[in-house]
Amino acid sequence: MNSNNGEVRRQVKVSNQLGLHARPAARLAQEAQQFESSIALIQDETAVDAKSILDVLTLAAPFGATLEIQAKGSDAKGAVERLEALFLNRFGEER
Repeated sequence: MNSNNGEVRRQVKVSNQLGLHARPAARLAQEAQQFESSIALIQDETAVDAKSILDVLTLAAPFGATLEIQAKGSDAKGAVERLEALFLNRFGEER
């Protein structure tokens, strides 16, 4: 985890069989909206607003993809930790 100027970054892996499809994308955006920090989800060179379900869906991140969560602001650390937990728990899906 890197932290400078209120910026926190962490890499996560998509472990849902179906990838980052509509249900987990909605859950991710919903959780991200709870924070004041700006939060981006980055895949390769593409960065999208993690608070927007449509933006998250445009990544079309498949099973096994590595993404980076990047947050900037006063509650960035908490935001990154909460979103990382969603990935680690496969968004509550069984597979």
